[in-house]
Amino acid sequence: MHKTVTLRLKDDVYKIFSQMAKSENRSLSNLIETAALKNIRERQFVDDVELAEILSNEDLLERLKEGSIEAKQSKGRFVE
Repeated sequence: MHKTVTLRLKDDVYKIFSQMAKSENRSLSNLIETAALKNIRERQFVDDVELAEILSNEDLLERLKEGSIEAKQSKGRFVE
């Protein structure tokens, strides 16, 4: 089910969005939705450099393994 969201944009920002949507032959709504989702997805995952740094840190990997085991065993406490 689709939801309707009202978005206030400055005139110059609206013009940029509108021109980009037109140049890509899609609706303004689709342009904004796609751009927002792309931004969110990029922030959800680590990039290759960050992943390489994590994988090279043996102390961190060991602590992550221990934490994962403890979480599966319902040990410890979760901080909100």
